Amino acid sequence: MNTDVEKLENKKVHIVSLGCPKNLVDAEIMLGQLIKDGYEVSEDPEGAGTLVVNTCGFIEPAKKESIAKILEMSELKGEKSKKRLVVTGCLTQRYKDELVKDLPEVDFFLGSGEFQNIAKILKGTSVSGEQKKDFFHLPTYLQSEDVPRVNSGPSYRAYLKISEGCRKRCAFCAIPVIRGDLQSRSIGAVVNEAKLLVASGVKEVIVISHDFTDYGLDLKINNEMAKESPYELLKELSKVNGLEWIRVLYLYPEGITEELVDLIKSRENLLPYFDMPLQHISDSQLRRMNRKMDRKTVEEKIALIRKKIPEAVIRTQFIVGFPGETEEDSQELLQFISDQKFDRVGCFMYSKEEQTGAFRMSGQLDEDVKQIRHDQLMELQKEVSNEKMRENIGKVFRVVIEGVSEETELLLQGRYWGQAPEIDGVVLINEGEANVGDFVDVEITDSTDYDLIGRICILNS
Repeated sequence: MNTDVEKLENKKVHIVSLGCPKNLVDAEIMLGQLIKDGYEVSEDPEGAGTLVVNTCGFIEPAKKESIAKILEMSELKGEKSKKRLVVTGCLTQRYKDELVKDLPEVDFFLGSGEFQNIAKILKGTSVSGEQKKDFFHLPTYLQSEDVPRVNSGPSYRAYLKISEGCRKRCAFCAIPVIRGDLQSRSIGAVVNEAKLLVASGVKEVIVISHDFTDYGLDLKINNEMAKESPYELLKELSKVNGLEWIRVLYLYPEGITEELVDLIKSRENLLPYFDMPLQHISDSQLRRMNRKMDRKTVEEKIALIRKKIPEAVIRTQFIVGFPGETEEDSQELLQFISDQKFDRVGCFMYSKEEQTGAFRMSGQLDEDVKQIRHDQLMELQKEVSNEKMRENIGKVFRVVIEGVSEETELLLQGRYWGQAPEIDGVVLINEGEANVGDFVDVEITDSTDYDLIGRICILNS
């Protein structure tokens, strides 16, 4: 293998990142390392000497998308091309042996504990000094304070990853196999990164992990005096000057406490946006899924949030078609959604995944049954969402401007605090002017099933 990168290509890199925001942060760390090493980012893969596909390997559709993208990028290499193809991410970590064997056109495979070393690896030498093609390591990489990272999103917002791995063992999920057990960053490291993001122009941070409410538990196992906890982390983040919005994703119900809800209520920049992945509500299904909660606990936590913060937005996700799900279970879930009237609901059809507890479970359901139940749930939620959206007409919301609408150049597009980027709806603005990244007051004048429509009242840049 030729290890002289300068002779191989023009040190331009094109990165495609698939999957969740946590994976995107990994891609941003890779970008930071490469730029530090003299690389330039190329938006056009044709003009790049190095192509990177950061894969997702969580469920079957994501795996297929990742493989398709790898093959697409490999076609750009050609027989005489000096381009190099690097494959990283969860799919690589999960199926490392198979991918290395079946994809000879890939030059380097980097697992979820090695991606941060991409610049060194591209020189043909690993950290240990050996030359090879595949690099895998567990436990996974936990971001350090001084690691360079390039925010690939809009300048006014960024994701803030607080931990890696997961201590739960849900029967449908392979994350612990791919990413390892929970590893939490220190509060100091997270807050310092938040300050750096603010200094670069970020006004909204979205706190991400596999389970926010478990944050810090691993540190307490080794040191009972460790202060890391969801409450302490949010308290310290809320003190960072310049952070206008702090949004938290993935709060599991059993970890939501009255103290935490009170803190969110008391701090203006802690958004009352509760993203709770419930997955189901039938107690029998929750037990089969190995979820450490029951319907009673879920209903108590929802009631706590709504009592303390009536205006809170609650988003959740459900899985339909899990092994053993009966028609009675399905109807119980539909009735629960109808009664609770969640602001946002996502739905996934169960994907049978190797290396998970549910893979060999009895009671596997046909795909057509899963599809019917998925469509029933989403049709119900569409009606609920339409009703919830209309309740906002006449209200004035603080909105961050994202730019021209994706639907028409005649409208601006933004989000109010109750809308997370890329997973929720938007606010379409048909009156007033503002710049990208501005925070403005918008009066809501109309709505659709998932979006709001309004006009700018007062500009507060």
